[in-house]
Amino acid sequence: MHSAAKFHHLADEVTVWRRHLHQKPELDFAVHETARFVADKLASFGINHIETGMAGTGIVAFIRGEGGEGPTIGLRADMDALPIHEATGKDWASKIPEKMHACGHDGHTAMLLGAAKYLVGRRNFKGTVALIFQPAEEVELPSGGLKMVEDGFLDRFGISQVFGMHNWPGIDVGKFAICAGPMMASQDDFDIVVKGRGGHAAAPHLTVDPVVIAAQVIIGLQALVSRNTNPAESLVISVTKLRASNAYNVIADQVELAGTVRALAPALRAFAETQLETTARKIAQAFGGDISYCYRRSVPATVNDIAATALAVRAAGGTGAAAVDDKLRPVMGAEDFAYMLQARPGALIFIGNGRSAALHNAAYDFDDAAIPYGVAYWANVVEAVLGIGNG
Repeated sequence: MHSAAKFHHLADEVTVWRRHLHQKPELDFAVHETARFVADKLASFGINHIETGMAGTGIVAFIRGEGGEGPTIGLRADMDALPIHEATGKDWASKIPEKMHACGHDGHTAMLLGAAKYLVGRRNFKGTVALIFQPAEEVELPSGGLKMVEDGFLDRFGISQVFGMHNWPGIDVGKFAICAGPMMASQDDFDIVVKGRGGHAAAPHLTVDPVVIAAQVIIGLQALVSRNTNPAESLVISVTKLRASNAYNVIADQVELAGTVRALAPALRAFAETQLETTARKIAQAFGGDISYCYRRSVPATVNDIAATALAVRAAGGTGAAAVDDKLRPVMGAEDFAYMLQARPGALIFIGNGRSAALHNAAYDFDDAAIPYGVAYWANVVEAVLGIGNG
């Protein structure tokens, strides 16, 4: 196993790459300059099998070991940024207004590039490493992860296992966290239009007020969680949008609600999809109104394979990490690496980003002190799965 200390010199170069990427963030599938930077770096390392244009701008590059025949495993990093105006004030802050790497994908990409440079020069493993650089993780549907899986890259290249890594504020730099089974939640979105009968706000008795109905619907939806699901299980229903009249003295004909649903179990996801509509419609009808309803399934839960999680824990521990928490409590955020984990066994792990601002915050920045741990982790995953002495 390789300790992080082994990669401190390489980490200086990787930090330069990371800060370069941070200054030039790109969104969604339009990560053209980022992908070009990644492809050029991979070629400069001596990697000659580089597949570009995956899901539009994704890249899959291959390093074949010198230890003989073996499986192909995938190591995945995401490349896209977010539509946020950066407020860090750092020397390497985004140079593009209203775009920033507020989720650390610049760090993920740079660390996987660092591992690629190391692995090219030390191929004492069997089989093949597939380096997966994915666009559009922050997009809902179709996300980059879904698009790449639907395009068949896992089958096309015979990838048997996949591993991912995401930085996590609140976990100290030099520490990792993971759990087997569901680690991150599914994400679905809903729209409800509450329909009533509008009129003058001074004569509410002549209307069927959709604002009052909407208020009751919001309360009723919260009761779905607090009174209709097991409190030991995890379900989140959040109403995040509410739009009614634009005037003080008008009761509108309808009110628009929208929100998100997060769940760790497929049964809870299905429960939410059906019961949201049933609850909202019955409440609206009780007040003389009705609803229209749209529910969109997005990212599934991120579920770590038990055996792959054990390999990930071993790889993280080998970095010399101060701690590896293998009993992480699942979080209700979503991650589109879930699509790859639906198709292949594998594991996602969190790498500590220290006491930084939260992800998706204008004050966030990836902590470059985590880089040697991330590069060492990737090298150790390869050794744990494809090491010559294994299996």
